This record gives sequence, C-alpha cells and structure tokens, in this order.
Amino acid sequence: DYDKSKLSEGGVIVSRNQKSITLPQAAAAAIGLAKTTATPVEIMNAILKAPVDLLWFGGIGTYVRASGESNQDVGDRANDAIRVTALDVRAKVIGEGANLGVTQRARIEFGMNGGRCNSDAIDNSGGVNCSDVEVNIKIALASAMRKGSLTRPARNRLLAEMTDEVSALVLFNNYQQTLALSLARKRGLADIAHQARFMTALEARGLLDRAVETLPSPAALAEREARGEPLTRAELGVLLAYAKIVLFSDIVASDVPDDPHFDRDLMGYFPERMAKKFAGEIRDHRLRREIIARVVANDLVNRGGPSFVNRLREATGRPAADVVRTFAVVRDGFALPALYREIDALDNQVDGQTQLDLYQSVSRLIFVTSGWYLKNEAGSAPLGQRIVELQEARKALEPKLLSLLPAFSRERIEERRHVLSKDGAPEKLAGQLALAEVAELIPDIALTARTANADIVSAAKAFFAASDAFRIPRVEEAARSIMPPDYYDQLALSRATDTIGVARRGIAVAALTAHGTAADPVAAWLEAGGERVARIRERLQALTEGGEITVSRLSVASGLMTDLTGM
Repeated sequence: DYDKSKLSEGGVIVSRNQKSITLPQAAAAAIGLAKTTATPVEIMNAILKAPVDLLWFGGIGTYVRASGESNQDVGDRANDAIRVTALDVRAKVIGEGANLGVTQRARIEFGMNGGRCNSDAIDNSGGVNCSDVEVNIKIALASAMRKGSLTRPARNRLLAEMTDEVSALVLFNNYQQTLALSLARKRGLADIAHQARFMTALEARGLLDRAVETLPSPAALAEREARGEPLTRAELGVLLAYAKIVLFSDIVASDVPDDPHFDRDLMGYFPERMAKKFAGEIRDHRLRREIIARVVANDLVNRGGPSFVNRLREATGRPAADVVRTFAVVRDGFALPALYREIDALDNQVDGQTQLDLYQSVSRLIFVTSGWYLKNEAGSAPLGQRIVELQEARKALEPKLLSLLPAFSRERIEERRHVLSKDGAPEKLAGQLALAEVAELIPDIALTARTANADIVSAAKAFFAASDAFRIPRVEEAARSIMPPDYYDQLALSRATDTIGVARRGIAVAALTAHGTAADPVAAWLEAGGERVARIRERLQALTEGGEITVSRLSVASGLMTDLTGM
C-alpha cells in the first residue's frame, strides 16, 4: 500500500513479523547498525538509539523510559524488548506524535542531558485544538440554521471551504505555545524562583500535586538551581498547561469576558469569512464567555510565560482579572500582534537564538509595562479608553523619542539597533525593538504630563532631563544586569527600581509645576534646590559609579531619590 517511489535511496519498508531483515548498507549506516542483517527487534532498538536530528513517534506504545525506571514501571509489555532509556537516545530532538511514546521521567532526563523534547500533550495539541474550534463553529452555525438563514447543505459546503483557514488558526496557536516554551527555557534560571512560587501558589489552592505531575519538590528544585539546572521543556509544558487552565477559570469567574473590548478576541477565534457573515451568531454563542477566556488566557500565557500572572499578582497585590485587563492594554496599546508577526516572518532567515532574543525584547516590554500599570493606575477607566490613551501617547512621543533622550541613552539605543540589524532584523524592526526599553516609559511620561497639567512633549523633556541629572539610565542599565538568585533579593531589586522611577516622576512634576515657564524646568528646580540637591547628586554619583552596582546600593540610591521628592 506504500508508494515506494517516495523512498530515499537505500530506504525500505518491511514487516516487523519477519524473522530477519537484510537492510541496504545506507539504511544500516543511517541508524548506526554495524551489520546489514538483523532481527526486527535489533533494528527497532537501533532506530531508537540512532544518531539523528529527530526521533519521531507515531502510533501506540512507550519506547523510552528513564534510567531509574523499570519496564514494569512503564506498563507496556509489548515493547519491553526494544525499549531504551533516555540516556541511550542519541537524537537531538524527540517528537511525540504518539500518546506516551516517552515517559515523563524520561523526557525530563533527556532534557537534562541536552536533548530537546516537549510532552505528547504539547506535540499533539493541534488535534485537540482543531476539535475545539470545530465544535464551536458548529454551535454558532446551528443557531443560523435554526433561524433559517443557513441550510444544512450550505453549512457543509462552508465547513469544507473553511478547512484551510481553521488549520492556519490552529497551527498559529500551537506555534505560539511551543514558542512560549522555548522562551521560558531560554530564560532558564532567571525564572526558576518565580516558577517555584507559582507551584507553591497552585498547591496552596489545592490545584497541583507535584508527585503526580513529576515536578520537583521545593528541596529538589533548590538542588537543581544550585547545580545550574533550570526546568526542562517537559516540566515547563506542565506549568504552561496549569497556568492556562487556572487563568481560564479565573477569567470566567470574573467580568473580564463581558468587556466589549474582547469582542475582537472572540471574532479572531473563528475563520474570518464566518466572523463577517455570522457575527451575530458568534456574539450570541452560548459559550461566548468561555471562548473569550480561552483565547485571552492562551495569548497571555503564551506571551508572558507560565509564571507571568502569579508574579504580577504577588508584586502588586492585584487580582488575576486586573492582570488580564492590563495585559490587553499593553498588547493593544503597543500594537504587539503586528510586531510579533514581523518577528515570526524571520523564521529560518535569522539564527534561532537571535530570533528568541527579539521575542524576549517584546516580553520584557509586556512585563515591565504591565507591572507599571498595576502599581500606578487603579484601572477604573474603561478598557478601550485606556488603550486609546496609550496609543495617543505613543503617537505623540515615539517620533520624537530619540531626539529627547540623554546622550547616554541615545548611544545605547543606536548600539542596540546596529546589533539587531547586523543579526538580520529588518531596519524598521531593529529600530522598534531597540526603542522598546524607552517605549516602556511612555505610560510614566503620560502620567507625569497629567499630574503636572503639562503637554506630553514638555513632560517628556522634563522626565528625561531628570533622568540625565541623576544618571538614572546608567542605574537602570546596571540594574538590568543584576540577576539575584534569591526571590526576596529580586523583590528588593524591583522595589528599588520602582522607587527610583516614582522619584524621577516626582522630580519632573515638581519642576514642571514650580518652573513650567523656564526654558529648562529641571535645571531651574535643581538650582532652586541649592546645596542639598547638589550634595544628594554627588552621593548618588559616588554610589552608582564607585564600583559594581548591587541590590544594597540600589536600595540606598532609591532612598536618596525619595529624599529629593520630599523637599
């Protein structure tokens, strides 16, 4: 039944029921078999150990176990004779088109020894996703059929015609999901403290059993961290799933799905042709709230990572619903879907790790700006209004940002743009991503303008003048390079940088309020402050430039900055 013309040279298709099989030399060499005649068991065992790029599983059976597991632990007697341990696998990547082709412990062991694999749940999620979309499409179209606006033959034709678009929607969702795992894996040890706290938070809610999910205990996680071993993709996949399941429930239990702004997320779930013709049926879908919750939870966790919501909740004390709304403000206020599409388009055109760095620049923008909104704004205004305010602030500032920045910041951005461009990013995209670290300050500048009752460009000038006067860009750059392993040191670092940011805004507001008519309000404010301001500036300079920046130094610097705003 196989089209043998599709086989590469030396390729064969044989029955595993034969007593012995003679392979062409090329086939034996490809799987690392030293002889050309062997039993089916020997050949299949060799395939499992072959030095290849990809080992792909389809069908039924568990073929790889951890070195600490026995065949009895696996519970698949039919394949005991050919099964190998994770340490025997020489493939660079394992793909699981089968269910449980590899045990979870084996996936973890394979990952800890340099291999790359997801779980079967991740590799097979396209099929589940497709079924989900199909059912929801049919529910919406059933409503149209009951109204008499769609006949069954016409519905069936429409379903067939939308096949390719549904496939594209499903593949795009799964593309984002595996990308999220790659980004989480790349962040590695920098995220492990937050992942640990996320697991603890799930346990506290009675939602997670680490032993059942083969996740490390707190003690085992501490040992892994001490050895410099972050969570593997297989473990991250479990956390990703839990993050989505829990956030979905939290969203459904809130009023988030009732916000008119998320209508676009609802429509984006369905094929475009259907969204245009059957918009009414989609809006009246009996699972409308659940679809919105699913789409938004997927998008947030895919873009922010498994511990994103828990990390912001702990840092700000705000509920999950507020985190979701804030994510929407940042996502749509900064037009991030379009920016992501530009990075997606670089697949196979730039180095994979470089491309992940580009995505990481956007991830940082999302996290930092979301944190700023949650700490500095109550979020009581309608979601659509908050998004428009951010869009208008960007429109007013972004064309002028480079010219408004202090020389130190301009040089850093130009250097970053040059590196991105050299690595293969298109010129426009390189410029956008290089500016991301400054773009994250736009909401703070907009708040400065509102508080001082000044126009936003004047507020930006004062904001950056205050930054330059107290060498804040240098402090921020140094702070970004600190990666404290301890969670509370990370918290102290975040608090110190937040306090410095609040003080900078306070200085800019004070300068604009008291010296708004001056050519340089901040210079006038500094002069009016006299010797005390000069003394604090000197102490700050000595503190931030007299040796390596530490969390302790930043904490002292933030205190000095706070003293300035109390003048």
